[in-house]
Amino acid sequence: MYVLALDQGTTSSRAILFTHDGRIAGVQQREFPQILPHPGHVEHDPEQIWESQLAVGREVIAATGITPEQIAAIGITNQRETTVLWDRHTGAPVGNAIVWQSRVSAPICDRLLADGLQPLFRRKTGLVIDAYFSGTKIKHLLDSQPGLRDRAERGDVLFGTVDSFLNWRLTGRHVTDYSNASRTLIYDIHQLDWDDELLGLLDIPRAMLPEVVNSSEVIGVADPQWFGAPIPIAGIAGDQQAATFGQACFDEGDAKNTYGTGCFMLLNTGSEPVESRHQLLTTIGWGLDGKITYCLEGSVFIAGAIVQWLRDGLGVIENSAQVEELAATVEDSQGVIVVPALVGLGAPHWDPHARGAIFGITRGTTAGHLARAAVESMAYQSLDLLDAMRKDAELDLHTLKVDGGAAVNDSLLQFQADILGATVRRPVVHETTALGAAYLAGLATGFWSGLDEIRRNWVLDREFVPQMPAAERNSRHARWTKAVQRSMHWEED
Repeated sequence: MYVLALDQGTTSSRAILFTHDGRIAGVQQREFPQILPHPGHVEHDPEQIWESQLAVGREVIAATGITPEQIAAIGITNQRETTVLWDRHTGAPVGNAIVWQSRVSAPICDRLLADGLQPLFRRKTGLVIDAYFSGTKIKHLLDSQPGLRDRAERGDVLFGTVDSFLNWRLTGRHVTDYSNASRTLIYDIHQLDWDDELLGLLDIPRAMLPEVVNSSEVIGVADPQWFGAPIPIAGIAGDQQAATFGQACFDEGDAKNTYGTGCFMLLNTGSEPVESRHQLLTTIGWGLDGKITYCLEGSVFIAGAIVQWLRDGLGVIENSAQVEELAATVEDSQGVIVVPALVGLGAPHWDPHARGAIFGITRGTTAGHLARAAVESMAYQSLDLLDAMRKDAELDLHTLKVDGGAAVNDSLLQFQADILGATVRRPVVHETTALGAAYLAGLATGFWSGLDEIRRNWVLDREFVPQMPAAERNSRHARWTKAVQRSMHWEED
């Protein structure tokens, strides 16, 4: 028997089959187009999300030669704050999805901040007012289409993050889980309910919102037309919470960092939310057996996406895997620093008006130096997050588990260990986002007996120990900090 994870990401949809020991039995992936109507605006076609996710799910079953009846459960994990609105009666989207990276609702956020509402939103949701989150994206869509809000008030138009949209298509049920709900800016993470005061401030009708369920429970059954059998949908989690679960970060103080399109560091803080004093987010990790686990999170908007920019924007590499080879052509970045604020800066800066910048270029600068600086930018941004996390949690994190696409890059992970001054540990299975969704689904259906069994599945692939002298680490960090400060507030009048 197997568990199928549907991993719907920002640039691609994947389906991965996992065995009982947490190993990958098969994987299929498809990229889909990014829609960039204006600078800083990012959209997706929801139908392309659905079609690509359905296709890879079918393909992985066919490629591995199993029958649908051999799949014990399906888990769904997703790009989180991306916002989809669709018609309740037809299931058709009312427009493009607004992607988590998009800055389209930054003017709405600016008005909320000017009205002094940051403390209110922060206290209830654990988040900061930023265009990153779903709430202001919903308001933007409702404001942009005449009559759409009226339809939403009647319950004819539904909102969901990508997990909710996929669940609707698969089962006909309008749900999301605690982890995704906690990323909307309209969900009270203490009361565990949509907040009427925040909904009123954003003029969002409650009738369009999904039911919030546990991250691990049988939510419904996929219609047999999709995968050939009525398979239980039994796990949902936003991608970063799923990766934290997949890394077996079940204990307070456990931390992981995921290198994907963005870069996301989460620290398990246990059953009580910890209010950040250093511009991190307080978020729900997962709901399991009626209990909520909270996390501190640092969110970086552009991590692996900077490598895609080197490929698609500059054309200095033909595929993303070549970046490590190109970066290895030079001993270091020769003082070049890339600040990848292509859609603003996330934690701990939260500046939607920052823009990408490259500093330290000389006549001797080559494509290799640029590639190395781009890769190092992921590690520098992670250092900013870990520094804030150490202060908020009042503990010194000596070990960091890592995963995600860029975690295969050994030179990145060695530099990450060096610049953090902490040991970095990569598991054998680094597709932990999908694995976490599989674990949540498998726990709900008895495929796995409990957390101890999952812990035993975690196997170390390689450990990276810091080697950089402290003086050099501090000097490099100071140069990075100066570059970040110069990239900020670029688009402000």
